[in-house]
Amino acid sequence: MIKNSFISVIQQKEKEENCGSVEFQVCNFTNKIRRLTLHLELHKKDFLSQRGLRIILGKRQRLLNYLSKKNGVRYKKLIGQLNIRKSKTR
Repeated sequence: MIKNSFISVIQQKEKEENCGSVEFQVCNFTNKIRRLTLHLELHKKDFLSQRGLRIILGKRQRLLNYLSKKNGVRYKKLIGQLNIRKSKTR
């Protein structure tokens, strides 16, 4: 349900054209992160889910870093639509 709402809001046209786009992948990772976060609120000692969450967070962060370097406008638009905090630079 959450996945479908984000896809329809963000990439109605792009979903049909390009499912491998960075925005689409970040949207999918964000949905997985939100589901895992809700799961971990109920199951605090599920360490395998915690590990999976950290892996997905890293993948999303790498994609967001790539997008910010390639196209800052698309990055800011995506951050605003998904309500994600701006990534920290090293």
